[in-house]
Amino acid sequence: MRSNFSVTTLTMSLGFLLVQLDVSIVNIALASIADSIHTGVTGLQWIVDSYALAFASLLLSAGALGDRVGARRTFIGGLALFLLGSLGCGLAPDSSALIAARVLQGIGASTLVPCSLALLNHAAHGNATTRARAISLWTAAGSIGLALGPVLGGVLVTAFGWRSIFFVNLPFAAGGIILARRFVEETPLHPRAGDGVGQALATLSLFGLTAAVIEAGALGWASPLVCAAAALAVVGFGAFIATEHASSQPMLPLGFFRHSAFAAATLVGFLLNLAVYGALFVLALYFRQTHHLSALLTGVALLPLAVAVFAANIVAGQLADRLSPRVIMAGGLLVGSTGAWLLRNIGATTPYDAILPGLVLLPFGIGLAVPIMTTVVLGTVPRSRAGVASGVLNSVRQAGGAIGVALFGSQMASSGSGIVDAFAVSAGLLASGAAIAACFIRTDRVAMLDVTVRRVGGRG
Repeated sequence: MRSNFSVTTLTMSLGFLLVQLDVSIVNIALASIADSIHTGVTGLQWIVDSYALAFASLLLSAGALGDRVGARRTFIGGLALFLLGSLGCGLAPDSSALIAARVLQGIGASTLVPCSLALLNHAAHGNATTRARAISLWTAAGSIGLALGPVLGGVLVTAFGWRSIFFVNLPFAAGGIILARRFVEETPLHPRAGDGVGQALATLSLFGLTAAVIEAGALGWASPLVCAAAALAVVGFGAFIATEHASSQPMLPLGFFRHSAFAAATLVGFLLNLAVYGALFVLALYFRQTHHLSALLTGVALLPLAVAVFAANIVAGQLADRLSPRVIMAGGLLVGSTGAWLLRNIGATTPYDAILPGLVLLPFGIGLAVPIMTTVVLGTVPRSRAGVASGVLNSVRQAGGAIGVALFGSQMASSGSGIVDAFAVSAGLLASGAAIAACFIRTDRVAMLDVTVRRVGGRG
């Protein structure tokens, strides 16, 4: 098998693009899905978040699985599951079948993110600058998938119906499998025991929290069902932390968080996704329900997000050689916070040209911060733990995204000022992330992040 770094970067970027595309493309199709399979708002929230929940809760185990049996082998298996889940979504006869297929998609997606990062890290052979630039391209592909989801979704829903947004994944997933089998070099194996108890507790905790937030929008926080789900989240999370602390081979190595840069970057990732995924959900609803745009026109209205994210990811790769991670991350988050703050004023009569500055600044700032954040995390752990570390970061980020969709969606449904509140909260979250990055990301240059921090691994 021939190894080619450019093709490896392309293949890993394709996998991440598919993952992120399915985070956002569904939002545009929700109205059509509701009409076709006769489901309500709560059902639609579950269709969005079932994917995110499976994705977030399994990322930690997926990263460890890649370290244990090989990141390339796990990546290919994940693409195959994603392909089958996409086929199931396109053929689903009702909401229950669609939610189940979305879960299968999420399971497949959970392997693609940590394994793609581990494979890029391995293919860079310790060159921090090469790694940073490859991660910038990988992040750009994912960000484009996230931002282009509404645009592509609008075109597909208008031309072919909502099922086409899932069928479009099939040739790309198949192509990724072929490329990975032929060109991508396997990572060394690092056998580790599984952590089934930790995985179960993490899944229960995240499911309970998301269920509580979603159902509270319809039933209220005093509902016994909501209270039970919230209690499950609290008890499950406490038990998860205790289990991981006691384990000799934890799914979540708590020792990683002793490094201030790792802890700060991970917390920033949670805040960032909570703010941005919630904002994307709100924006799609805003253009469809408030401005009464078609699916196609809504996608066109959101097109500046894709352009801004792509441009910012490329700029971030260039800035990595000149500025410290702290400056790039904090600066990007402040730009994003400014964009969210501008969007808080939009209403039913707001013209599009008044909305546009916020639509550009919010994704541009995020596009600057995300690749540097990812590079910081990978640079604080040994190369052999890259799969686990990337799994931790992305699990926390996707959990934030699932909670953001549930929280902001419920706020929109229950409050007339929901859109104002949503973007004001987003601005505050991103500003808080900027402060955390400024205070705790202490490395001077990305290249310095190649230093192995041996004390980070092991028991919590």
